[in-house]
Amino acid sequence: MKLLTFNDNGNFKLGIKTEKGILDVAAAIEGMASDQMISLSTTLHAVIEGGMAAVAQLQRLVNIVLEAGSEGEAYLLDETHIQYGPCVTNPSKIICVGLNYRKHAEETNAPIPEYPILFNKFSNTLTGHGAEVPLPEKVSSQVDYEAELVIVIGKKAKYVEKEHALDHVFGYCNVNDLSARDLQMRTQQWLLGKSCDSFSPLGPFLVTADEVGDPNNLDIRCIVNGEVRQHSHTSDMIFYCNEIVSYISQHMTLLPGDIILTGTPAGVVLGYPKEKQFYLKPGDVVTIEIEKLGSLTNMMVAEK
Repeated sequence: MKLLTFNDNGNFKLGIKTEKGILDVAAAIEGMASDQMISLSTTLHAVIEGGMAAVAQLQRLVNIVLEAGSEGEAYLLDETHIQYGPCVTNPSKIICVGLNYRKHAEETNAPIPEYPILFNKFSNTLTGHGAEVPLPEKVSSQVDYEAELVIVIGKKAKYVEKEHALDHVFGYCNVNDLSARDLQMRTQQWLLGKSCDSFSPLGPFLVTADEVGDPNNLDIRCIVNGEVRQHSHTSDMIFYCNEIVSYISQHMTLLPGDIILTGTPAGVVLGYPKEKQFYLKPGDVVTIEIEKLGSLTNMMVAEK
């Protein structure tokens, strides 16, 4: 199932991508659901907490709407007309893995990590597909793109073994882990360059794990102004998704809705020779595409 959020008068509502449009879940429940379905989850976080049982209930709702013909069409929105929100709205943790693609480590002349390199971002960085991303030009002139696969935790995880780690994953999505390189490299701590406003466009969809299958068997691309800048495969990760979830769970408790950014492949601006490093500027359009997860597109704009 492909879940999403969309803006309705300042509130994020739960939507589901269907073959006939975006289902407004709350409206459909109010208008069509039977008494047995009134307890359906109407927020994305509640669905994540409810796991596959909640997804199964939502699938029943989708079937009711699609089978209702013209009556059901009242609850289906045109995908091109909605304002997307981040496809995960309130993670308690945003954990990132640095230098996790072998060729990316090599292009930046960094040693292959012995352990996952972890840092964090904050909720101020979250925004959605189609949103404008303000470039913090007062403090940075080196904002870089980073296509990444995101793991979304579905079950509480602590001291989880690698073999069972993916059982705790609800689904996956795209992110552009935008990075102000001049701020990132100012000190040994990367946080400053990673945590500017809207530096984590997330979406467009949160795709359930059953639809994705093996997360380390996915094509991944970043396209800037129509030019493919990154094109790789999640099999190039140094630490695979099950290893990442297991490793983090040894040190902190992962909760439903937590998100893990799993690193970016080769092709970022930072990896180019100095004379070819052209960082993002207002008007640039960046698209992140990962197999089975759709396309996440955002335009860079001058900060007001």
